[in-house]
Amino acid sequence: MVKFTYYGHACFLLENDHCKILTDPFLTGNPLAAIAPDIVEADYILLSHAHSDHLGDAPEIAKRTEATVVGIPEVLAVCTERMDDIKTHPMNIGGSCKTSFGKLRMTLAIHSSGVAGGIACGYVIKIDGMHIYFAGDTALFQGMQVIGQKESIDYAVLPIGDNYTMGLEDAALAAQWLNTRNVIPIHYNTWPIIEQDVDKYKELTERLTRATVHIVKPGESLRLA
Repeated sequence: MVKFTYYGHACFLLENDHCKILTDPFLTGNPLAAIAPDIVEADYILLSHAHSDHLGDAPEIAKRTEATVVGIPEVLAVCTERMDDIKTHPMNIGGSCKTSFGKLRMTLAIHSSGVAGGIACGYVIKIDGMHIYFAGDTALFQGMQVIGQKESIDYAVLPIGDNYTMGLEDAALAAQWLNTRNVIPIHYNTWPIIEQDVDKYKELTERLTRATVHIVKPGESLRLA
């Protein structure tokens, strides 16, 4: 059984009996952070890009926990400039790798990267027989249809905050294109500029798609099945 725990913004933890996978650990300075960076645990840290509200505390958490940080090479270089003795695994768009929990595939995201030469990305995470799509910060793009065709997406973790990423309508269409069974919305309400009515998103998405939308507040967990 995989448990999803939301720590706020784009940071969440996926864990089973053997592994903990942390995403975009922006905890210091995050007004909605549900855990402190000095106690969060991780075996892997997945980075979508190098903006400070995503790369966050990744190098320091990796140093303390001995987690492997996964990301685009230019993004990982930002991490190793801060902590030069951490474990990293560089990837690029379209690549995949086997892991202790299953498999990772790096996907395209349409967004700026926060570092020269870098690009933003997302991930399809295969764990315990499920495919979980972490979109990262992204606009709606037609490649989401390919992602949904290549793997049967069980859970899509999608940004809905608008202004910097997809808003409600585009994120609902993303769920449709992905043909996902479930959606977990993230990246909203951290600041006024990305405030959104998540209940409206749930109603819109469930009306337009086959997906069930799970609203998980910071600090809450959801068992994935």
